[in-house]
Amino acid sequence: MKAVVFRKYGSLDNLQLEEVDKPEPKDDEVLIKLHATSVNSADWEMVRGSPIYIRMWGLFRPRYNIMGGDIAGTIEAAGNAITDFKPGDEVFADVSGNCWGGFAEYVCVPTEQLVLKSPKMTFEQAAAIPQAGVLALQGLRYNGGIQEGERVLVNGAGGGAGSFAIQLAKMFGAEVTGVDSGDKLDIMRSAGADHVIDYRKEDFAGAGQQYDLVLDCVLNRPSSQCIRSLAPGGAYCVIGGTMPYLLQLGFFGSWFARVKGRRMGVLAHKPNSKDLEVLRELFDEGKIRTFIDGAYTLPETKEAMRRVAEGTVLGKVVVTIPG
Repeated sequence: MKAVVFRKYGSLDNLQLEEVDKPEPKDDEVLIKLHATSVNSADWEMVRGSPIYIRMWGLFRPRYNIMGGDIAGTIEAAGNAITDFKPGDEVFADVSGNCWGGFAEYVCVPTEQLVLKSPKMTFEQAAAIPQAGVLALQGLRYNGGIQEGERVLVNGAGGGAGSFAIQLAKMFGAEVTGVDSGDKLDIMRSAGADHVIDYRKEDFAGAGQQYDLVLDCVLNRPSSQCIRSLAPGGAYCVIGGTMPYLLQLGFFGSWFARVKGRRMGVLAHKPNSKDLEVLRELFDEGKIRTFIDGAYTLPETKEAMRRVAEGTVLGKVVVTIPG
């Protein structure tokens, strides 16, 4: 089978399209013929081997040579112990941190990670949901979850997780402000944001407005600045960002926030099928949709990942795998 492989950390030039052995499912796995995957910042972090925590999946060289955590495809074969899925089932999943392998024609996956794809979804739409959608959903549950009428700000709202966060927060009845670059204002409005801010023209943390929840997808400022944007009893939840500020938040943010009567922390992403089922149902009901900024083919994975690394993507970038 064809797969996009890398064997050492560094640049995108280490990604190569190669012919590799087709995997065979274990007793508790299914073999999936992949039709689509999507690119996440975690894929780019794994390729470059940075931030340092990425190397828990291989200190000096990557343990997994094929990236791609979001997958969507059709089950081709099932292991002897499988009873809940069968060949022909159309499924999607987040396999990051477990087996990865989405940038390939086939992957073997334990069934507890799988969710049946809705007939209303294309494979591309299904592949765009898992990591970004679950991160957004779990982030909005931070500090007990948001309540109707509360004020929510999403920083980095024009990307994958951010665009889902806007939709979900509006569904919960929040007043939502989206922050991103000027070229992403339209996608934030399309997702349902009540207010939009171009971070190049306005600093949301210094504008005087306070929020009940700030969901930060791109943490790019010190904790001492972040705290200014929180209302009393408010919470600041980080789901992505630069390493220096993540470390600062980890060491000082929680203590600093308690002193100020707020809460700050970094979300520990927990891939799971139950949250994916929630998102599938919301998609079926028309309450959320995917924003896909272009589809690439498997040989174009390097260029798709470059787009993500540059931070210019509106929503999600998808890689299609025909055949």
